[in-house]
Amino acid sequence: MKKNRIHKIAFCFLFFTFSFSSCGVYTFKDVSIDYTKIKTIKIGFFENKARYVDPQFSPQLTDKLRQKINNQTKLTQVQTDDANIDIGGYVSDFSVSTSGVSNQQASTNRLSVTIHLIYKNRVDDKQSKETDITRNFDFSSSLTLTDAEPQLLPTIISNMTDEIFNAIFSNW
Repeated sequence: MKKNRIHKIAFCFLFFTFSFSSCGVYTFKDVSIDYTKIKTIKIGFFENKARYVDPQFSPQLTDKLRQKINNQTKLTQVQTDDANIDIGGYVSDFSVSTSGVSNQQASTNRLSVTIHLIYKNRVDDKQSKETDITRNFDFSSSLTLTDAEPQLLPTIISNMTDEIFNAIFSNW
């Protein structure tokens, strides 16, 4: 009798776990690529055209995006102009503003980074687009941007790479 009750409880637990885990309320597609039509991609260098230029940012961003696309898609990266997808763009803004004030003094600074993304789909031109991706990164006002950058740069590169990747390939 005791075993039977334990089995019923376990069955109910498993039933509800699987029922709610696939209820369809939150469904995400990681990558939306028609590999029968799209096989190649060209990833251009993301030049820094902002007023403030960190010489490490553009090369690291471009390299990290290439790695992410290589690791998470089946696309072949090429350097020719006949690629099925052509990704390019530039850094249009890299600026600091005050975001937090405490006791009438700045307590937090905010670095705003904007990437202008140019996405060309040569298979389906309707999907081609240009868009701006902006993200903010806060740091202590006791630090200058030059002092904060070594700590912020890995996070900025990672977040902006994810944002670019999602803007191109994700259907949420």
